[in-house]
Amino acid sequence: MAQLELFSHPGPGVRYRAGLCSTAALGLLLLWALTYLPPLLVAYRSQGLWLKQSTYMEQPTVQFQYEVLLVAMTGADPGSFLAWSTFPAFNHLQEDQLRVPLISTREEDKNHDGKMDQLHFKLELPLQSTEQVLAVQLILTFSYQLHRMSTFVMQSMAFIQSSSPIPGSQLYVNGDLKLHQRQSLSHCGVDIRYNVSVINGTSPFASDYDLTNIIAAYQDRNVTTVLSDSNPVWLVGRAADAPFVINATIRYPVEVILYPLAVV
Repeated sequence: MAQLELFSHPGPGVRYRAGLCSTAALGLLLLWALTYLPPLLVAYRSQGLWLKQSTYMEQPTVQFQYEVLLVAMTGADPGSFLAWSTFPAFNHLQEDQLRVPLISTREEDKNHDGKMDQLHFKLELPLQSTEQVLAVQLILTFSYQLHRMSTFVMQSMAFIQSSSPIPGSQLYVNGDLKLHQRQSLSHCGVDIRYNVSVINGTSPFASDYDLTNIIAAYQDRNVTTVLSDSNPVWLVGRAADAPFVINATIRYPVEVILYPLAVV
């Protein structure tokens, strides 16, 4: 009778062995989780499983502002240069170095979508028979706008420079006005923090027209445009009575815009 009762009702020893197995399984599961899950989480996070930023593509609305600042070096001496700009205050500071060029421009909407796709810019700098050009620095300014996500408006620039030990007759440039972001743009709202002139054209001070100061202030922005892949070509062999010519084609490409994901 005692044996039948023991068989019908398992004793505490049997129940103890079942509990021991459950505890061991839970411990193994916990050990596996601590061993494998943290590296997986780190890997997924580093590969962008939890994205904080994303991108979209947009054709910007770009317009040439008809603002120009030109400096052409004619020798090695500090005073050996010619200069001109669309800013009367700057021109007033140049005195004998002022030389007025002939400029022609044309913006083109190649795909007829209502947005300009490129700028054709030509500058002819008249020179005396004894003058020669060894280097040029040129700033052109633009209005740059995005509208697909947030409304982003800024004044930006293209900086062109080239030099050669051999006097030049022409400089040919063909490049893209590319957006450069140090931070993402907002996914909504209006952003006009950089909708200010690149050059303070009303200032009477020479320091405000110094190229190093202009570029330094511009580079302090978190969002700019840069002229990329310009591949400048310096041509030589200028006739004595011919001007120095700058021919530039600047395209406005479709951009990949970085923006933050909305926090839910």
